Amino acid sequence: MGIGGNTGSQAATTVTRALATGEIGIRDVGKVAFKEVRTGLLVGALLAVVALIIASLVYGIDIGSVIGLTLILNCPIAATVGGVIPLVAKACKVDPAVFSTPFISTFCDATGLLVYFMVAKTLLGL
Repeated sequence: MGIGGNTGSQAATTVTRALATGEIGIRDVGKVAFKEVRTGLLVGALLAVVALIIASLVYGIDIGSVIGLTLILNCPIAATVGGVIPLVAKACKVDPAVFSTPFISTFCDATGLLVYFMVAKTLLGL
């Protein structure tokens, strides 16, 4: 479920750039989080449809459903974390460009794996 790290890192890069250019500030955390949740849901839903179809054809509807639902859940989480962490770093007087991407990539990939296993356990009754 490496898509979480990619999604979060992209959000972090965008927010870090916006911080550097003055387009947003630390006080915009709510606005940034809301925008990233929406973007993550859209990306997750689009990827979920594609993954559901392909995985269902190859592995069956059960596995396809697990993968699809995981993407829908993981992408908004990753995008939100990726968008908020640079703001937190800036508030803590840490350079967001240095801190954000490695942390977000690791955190979101690990979270995605946990989400995947929880979804699989729930849907497949494991």
